[in-house]
Amino acid sequence: MDSEALKKYSALHPKPAGLTLQYGTAGFRSRAEQLDHIMFRMGLLAILRSKAVTATIGIMVTASHNPEEDNGVKLVDPLGEMLHPSWEEYATQLANAEEQELQNVLTEICQKAAVNLHKDASVFIGRDTRPSSKKLSQSVIDGIQVLGGQYHDYGLVTTPQLHYMVCCQNTQGQYGKATLEGYYEKLSKAFKELIKQSHCSGESQRHLKIDCANGIGALKLSEMKPYFPHEVLIHIYNDGTKEKLNHLCGADFVKVHQKPPGGLDMKPNERCCSFDGDADRIVYYYKDTAGHFHLIDGDKIATLISIFLKELLAKVKQNFEMAVVQTAYANGNSTRYLQETLKVPVHCVKTGVKHLHHKAQEFDVGVYFEANGHGTVLFSKAAETKIQQLVKEEKDDEKREAAKMLENTIDLINQTVGDAVSDMLVIEAILALKGLTVQQWDALYTDLPNRLLKVQVADRRVIDTTDAERRALTPPGLQEKIDALVKKYKLSRAFVRPSGTEDVVRIYAEADTQENADALAHEVSLAVFHLAGGKGAPPQP
Repeated sequence: MDSEALKKYSALHPKPAGLTLQYGTAGFRSRAEQLDHIMFRMGLLAILRSKAVTATIGIMVTASHNPEEDNGVKLVDPLGEMLHPSWEEYATQLANAEEQELQNVLTEICQKAAVNLHKDASVFIGRDTRPSSKKLSQSVIDGIQVLGGQYHDYGLVTTPQLHYMVCCQNTQGQYGKATLEGYYEKLSKAFKELIKQSHCSGESQRHLKIDCANGIGALKLSEMKPYFPHEVLIHIYNDGTKEKLNHLCGADFVKVHQKPPGGLDMKPNERCCSFDGDADRIVYYYKDTAGHFHLIDGDKIATLISIFLKELLAKVKQNFEMAVVQTAYANGNSTRYLQETLKVPVHCVKTGVKHLHHKAQEFDVGVYFEANGHGTVLFSKAAETKIQQLVKEEKDDEKREAAKMLENTIDLINQTVGDAVSDMLVIEAILALKGLTVQQWDALYTDLPNRLLKVQVADRRVIDTTDAERRALTPPGLQEKIDALVKKYKLSRAFVRPSGTEDVVRIYAEADTQENADALAHEVSLAVFHLAGGKGAPPQP
């Protein structure tokens, strides 16, 4: 390690005094002007990680659905998955080291993680469309170069595209070609093959309005348009030419505010969807003839995909184990529908994509979505191999046809991470194949009315939870109070959990009516305020 070069470059990317940041599920996120040193240091860390695992590592410069003034960075592990938890700690340690400790911290990481500095290292870099992203990705490159690593800068890409590229590179092309064309070709070919097998539905089925959150999704969808079959008519809104990223639009806005985004006019019963700022989440929605807004969130997306996959798996008659993975935020009626009507096992895990992804890996077919629209499907190696074998060798037409559909679905899904473009194509294919309208999809089950609230507290660590965050262990007496409140309402449940990023406690409640869900959420928020050290004035109903 060239300590002179490190000193010299590090001085060009100084750490603001007194600033400490933590690497969480979303990597680092903050105001863009606070991140220059972080980017430089993540360039350094990516090289160490690459040497430790002898593989290409990804670095994505994005703050997803945050306001345009923010930015962030996350590292991508070799198979396109999120950074290993032990390295999240190294990231935090490196980010917060003072200038003069930098060399020592790097040496310490090398020792702890058994990094051989003589090995080659390579990094793939991508960035979103924020005004600050280009300069910040240059700081990443500075970090990479100080440690003598190789890099490929993909420039503007969606977060899932970078994850995909890293996986392609490290599987020696088995997952696909590590180029944007490779991504577009693989997905569009699988999509065309799938809808070829649909025997239904007129023109109206194929129109789709897409709100791209004024982000990278618009650019990449436009590039992909020529690859789509002519039956697919996508109309892009909030393409970033006029308004600010994520401002009054995008999947997060639509989900939180339960209303359509600005910049998109909806006619009754038109199918619409929204991506978030870096195109790794998607939600659908429509307005009915009475003008009411209907949101189709991650839970309902998981349900549609599960229905489709379950039917195909039944046809190929293999003993594949399928399950759906949710968090405590999943609507109670979606869980009931999956378990009781579809008879698909459902597992609940802690909030955060890495927990869902990890659990879904335990099954032959693991479907996971967060209610916010981030999710995908994972297939075990054994299941993939068996399905490919059936496509080649199965004599029975129906079985072979079903296996072929599964094979195309596997190719259409980005298994590395939730991907709005890929998920959208999967959904569009399923709706076409099943001849379903957006209303029929929505009518599978009715969501229980619910309410999300947050309470500011002096220290979020006073709340400790168990049972996939569904029960509070501390402070004493809080869970008993919540249990008592829940008993007052029909079909109700409520839970509280500390935020991962700020000193607030998040509260979720659902019940048989909106009035009851609101009342329960408010009563729980009062209990949190009084028992967990609330700040400021008590919550008002």
